[in-house]
Amino acid sequence: MALWDRLKESAQTMQAQLEERRNELRSGAFRDASMAMCALVAAADGQVDPAERRRVAYLIEHNEVLANFPADELLERFEGWLDRLVADFDLARAEALREISKARRKPVEARAVIRIGIVIGGADGHFDLMERSVVGEACQALDLPPHEFDL
Repeated sequence: MALWDRLKESAQTMQAQLEERRNELRSGAFRDASMAMCALVAAADGQVDPAERRRVAYLIEHNEVLANFPADELLERFEGWLDRLVADFDLARAEALREISKARRKPVEARAVIRIGIVIGGADGHFDLMERSVVGEACQALDLPPHEFDL
């Protein structure tokens, strides 16, 4: 199986796992951690490409699990994180990881945040090393083993 096919299959599996738990993913901690994760993945290489910003915003608006929250609220949080990452990447990255770590209290939410990161990272068919690294850091912040997610 080609790398692209494996990546696509993995992203689809992660999305299906998220949808199975949709009703359990309604807390503010999950919402905030997910948007911090989306922004970290979008800016994984230290910059935010406008096309990637639009692509991730589209995915946020159309994700079944994230539909538990008003799309404009999610996008506002996502854009806020991106603006902070552009202004001071290292500081904002540390703050975003702290925000993500708040989801650790609920294992279902913690795993869902990681799955959101993988879905976002793999949506373009290329889950690159920088994106994998950021999701791996989030695993550490959530006390989750990266190998559980094939990272």
